[in-house]
Amino acid sequence: MEDFRLLGRAGEGAHGFVFKAIDRKSHKIVALKKISFNPNHPMPKNTMREICALRVLKSTNIVELIDIRGVESSILLVMEYLPCCLSDVIRFVENPILLSQIKTYMKMCLSGIHFMHSNNIMHRDLKPANLLISHSGVLKIADFGLARIYKRSDFRTYSHQVATRWYRAPELLYGSRTYTPKVDIWSVGCILGEMINKKPLFPGETDIEQLAIVLGTLGTPDEDIWPGITSLPDYNKISFSHSEPKSWNAVIPNGDEQTLSLIASMLQYNEAERPTGAEALNHDFFFVSPRPASMKEMPIISRIKTSMNKKLSSFEHLFGDFSQVS
Repeated sequence: MEDFRLLGRAGEGAHGFVFKAIDRKSHKIVALKKISFNPNHPMPKNTMREICALRVLKSTNIVELIDIRGVESSILLVMEYLPCCLSDVIRFVENPILLSQIKTYMKMCLSGIHFMHSNNIMHRDLKPANLLISHSGVLKIADFGLARIYKRSDFRTYSHQVATRWYRAPELLYGSRTYTPKVDIWSVGCILGEMINKKPLFPGETDIEQLAIVLGTLGTPDEDIWPGITSLPDYNKISFSHSEPKSWNAVIPNGDEQTLSLIASMLQYNEAERPTGAEALNHDFFFVSPRPASMKEMPIISRIKTSMNKKLSSFEHLFGDFSQVS
């Protein structure tokens, strides 16, 4: 750690704390992800997966791993520093995000996903907080602690306890262990809907409530809609009353035809029918007016940070005394 001067806490990933720091040699601001582990045991699998994924995934829209250091009983991942995430933009942008800006964010996100999936890696925890944004407005996928190599030919199984609940694909909610990278596409559909609505599409507080909200929105699935659903591990453990699908116009009132079409294509029960990242990038959504915004037209990150700091300072002023309560 002597090679860095810490500037403060920058956040918390799935498996470690993230600090903002200055590299004393290069004088560049970096992000340090410190992951602690027992030196008497092998390195945690999640740490190994994140390191392996970031070593392979060198792309404009994926966060850069600069170096790896060992510090006592911790691993220090030195990564490029990105000042905010898409969640911050959604919450703190001064004006509503324009559809043209949303298209640019989605184009960058899907480009990163296409590159990731082309390298046989699925992220399994895509959400606005894991989509970081540079000072110049470039979106980059981060936090690969739950990433896995995917090979259909191996017929390997995976844990279904992945992905943050609001962005978790229905096959995961039903306990599937043989899913595909299309779980990431479902998450992107949720993120796009959230950007339009300015709130999550499926905000369940428990796994059961999460599934109930999804079924209440998309309707009750059956073998015709979702081949193989009845053979999923948890299908017979959970029973819901029948519901009809809602109109996407009702779910996302401010979405235009092509926006709703792309969201509907990604949020399908049958993962085989969801588009790949490349197919989604070729959707009419990106080619009709308004066209994706140029980088000069994207939200100004410094203004978002100022808005964040003002609101956080106001919150601390109002509720700071609660920190003294034992």
